[in-house]
Amino acid sequence: MELLKMSDISKSFFGVKVLDSVGLDIEKGEVHALLGENGAGKSTLMNILGGVLEKDGGTISFDGRTMDNVTIKDAEKAGIAFVHQELNIFNDLRVYENLFLGRELVNRFGKLKKKEMIEETRKLMKNLGVDMNPQELAGNLDTSKKQLLEIAKTIYANARLFILDEPTTALNNEEIDKLFGIIRRLKEEGKSFIFISHKMPEIFEIADRYTVLRNGCFIHSGFIRETTPEEVTRHMVGESYMSRGNMYEERQLGETVLELKNFSGEGFSDVDLSVRKGEIVGFTGLQGAGCSELMQTIFGARRSHGGSEFIHGEEMRNNKIQKAMQRKVAMVAANRKENSILPDMSLLENMYISEHAIHYRSQHIVKKKEIKKYEDLKRMLNIKAGSHNDKITSLSGGNQQKIILARWLNTQADVILFDNPTQGIDVGAKDEIYKLILELSKEGKTIIVNTLEIPEIQKIADRCVVFYHGKIQAILKRQDINEETVMLYATNAVYTKDAAGAERETGKDAAGETVGTNKETGGVARETEKDTASGGAG
Repeated sequence: MELLKMSDISKSFFGVKVLDSVGLDIEKGEVHALLGENGAGKSTLMNILGGVLEKDGGTISFDGRTMDNVTIKDAEKAGIAFVHQELNIFNDLRVYENLFLGRELVNRFGKLKKKEMIEETRKLMKNLGVDMNPQELAGNLDTSKKQLLEIAKTIYANARLFILDEPTTALNNEEIDKLFGIIRRLKEEGKSFIFISHKMPEIFEIADRYTVLRNGCFIHSGFIRETTPEEVTRHMVGESYMSRGNMYEERQLGETVLELKNFSGEGFSDVDLSVRKGEIVGFTGLQGAGCSELMQTIFGARRSHGGSEFIHGEEMRNNKIQKAMQRKVAMVAANRKENSILPDMSLLENMYISEHAIHYRSQHIVKKKEIKKYEDLKRMLNIKAGSHNDKITSLSGGNQQKIILARWLNTQADVILFDNPTQGIDVGAKDEIYKLILELSKEGKTIIVNTLEIPEIQKIADRCVVFYHGKIQAILKRQDINEETVMLYATNAVYTKDAAGAERETGKDAAGETVGTNKETGGVARETEKDTASGGAG
């Protein structure tokens, strides 16, 4: 029996259509996987259903009743609960206070029934199989328990349709099993779920049906039992293409510059990797796969938990940012607004600040000398800017990113880590960043780029390292890098269960080479052979 029907849903932002006549229908008592790459329109569609955004066109019917101009209150009243990827937990409130927020139990005098709310919370957590103290401050919980608390809030609200947006990102295998047990139990009670995830093993374990969106359009829908991970992946990625052709050029690579041995830290573990002079390596995986955390640990912004890191053959013990910078390691961090730009400083100051942080004992700044270096880097990077005295906030996103790159080139760095370097910049500026990365590699810079966009890796990388749950799932040679292959590894679709429930293992990669099973993740890991003559070196 149909619970939800969304028909011809359209939405545009600033004249750009992000949803084009999209449809979705959900049955009572089913788990429906909503699939698509980043930017496919999944979150926009769900935000319309949850009342966060207003649709431009189309109709929504819930349990036989038409819903027009849905607000958050309307959705909640109807029984639609949205568990966002970005958790809505109040760290300064206790667990039970978060659970009852807006629905507090009070006596006839309006006084809070604290003991009853604590006891109700205890019972709910016990029923869910979750070990959580009702009186614990939510801020003291780890991310996985916050995720379970968020889900518990929706269950307490007696929702009928649960929208779960990447609900397992912060959960370990045991917690995922608990969550799936909860979903199955509620499903038997007639509850329905929209399950948004990129992780194929989870989708094929828990979902009944699926719908694929791509570029804001409906692509395909069907039963999970009638498809395969490979077929679903093909629907998701479609025909891959490059915006301006292939920029990549093979280069002679040098000696090993960066080496990681059994390297572990927060969000990743047991990483073995070596990167050579002049090499460009792409890191990718689903959001939360551990790529960004690994980069930050290499740079010293996070502490490692085990293993070894070597720069130019020297082991980096108790690595800190300043020590990494002194060893000529640089990092263009993700989210430049929060992590890179100094908005109250000029372009010149934003450029030279890192150089003087390295040589902190010598604080004398020769402005004439710094202006000369700024002008040289401005020409080299084709930075479109006026006076060096202008604020960095006066520039476009792409030119801000170039100033940050100039900052690190000014330190003479020879290992550069780019974390999501084209985030929030336009296509033209993206291509300029790609060209700069390729030019730097020709000059002998060693470069690692972390990105969720596979076409970016195809444009510039010698190799692609695919992560899944904090572990290296595959290291692909250049000729093996394509969206479908990367997605298969990134979602662990290479090792799943077939329709009959039997374990099925993919034993060949895209090039037809035999690969080995990664026992820890249930996936496949493959290291490329070493090649001293070309850019596809390992």
